[in-house]
Amino acid sequence: QVQLVESGGGPVQAGGSLSLTCTVSITSGHAFTSYAFSWFRQAPGKERKYVAAINWRGDWTDYPESVKGRFTISRDDEKNTVYLQMTSLDPEDTAVYYCGASLDYSGSYFGGYQYWGQGTQVTVST
Repeated sequence: QVQLVESGGGPVQAGGSLSLTCTVSITSGHAFTSYAFSWFRQAPGKERKYVAAINWRGDWTDYPESVKGRFTISRDDEKNTVYLQMTSLDPEDTAVYYCGASLDYSGSYFGGYQYWGQGTQVTVST
């Protein structure tokens, strides 16, 4: 059983920064270090979109052009936690942000992730 809980969302001014946290609880099965993780986001009325991914070893990360250079994904295997550091935020970044976990995939495909959190709202205002 794998549970993911996102936190750290909230209101922020355009140009500001915010750091999201995904706390992972694993009660059975594979260890945290076996999982790759991702962040996706979903704005009202829109489909869920890819934001970032990190592989199980933490030595590969990936971002779409829309956030590259502004967002950074990282993981702390000691704390079973995944982070998304966001800078230079824009109102277009307003969305619910979701953390995903996968045993066998790391990338931009939503369906590649078996586990998801409930999301945390990020609202960027001008």
